[in-house]
Amino acid sequence: MSNEKVYGMRFGKIYPLLVNKALRKGRTKAEVDEVICWLTGYEPEALERLAEGEITYAAFFEQAPRMNPEREKITGKVCGVQVETVPEPLMRDIRRLDKLVDELAKGWTLEKVLRREKS
Repeated sequence: MSNEKVYGMRFGKIYPLLVNKALRKGRTKAEVDEVICWLTGYEPEALERLAEGEITYAAFFEQAPRMNPEREKITGKVCGVQVETVPEPLMRDIRRLDKLVDELAKGWTLEKVLRREKS
C-alpha cells in the first residue's frame, strides 16, 4: 500500500483496527488510547471526537498537539519494516504507533511500551 493511500485513509477507519488488535490479546481500549495520547499529545476526548470525524490519518498526525520527543526511543520491526529507518517522518510516526500497539498486544507492560522502564 502506498504512503499516499495510507495518509488519505480516515483515522476513524484505522482507530478501531488498532483497538481490536489489542482487545484480541486481552488488552483494553483505554490502554490503546493511553498509548495514542502518549505519542501524539491528544486528550482522550479529542481522540474519540476525531475517530468519529472525517480527519485523515495524515492530518491526525500532522495536527497532533505535541508529538512525544520520547518516540525516538521506539525501535524495531513492525510488518517487516525497521521503524527507525523509515525515511519519511510522517510514515515513521505511523509505524511507531503500529509498533506501540504491537508491543501492547504482545503483553508488554504499559510502562515498558511507553518507554518508562528499561527494556
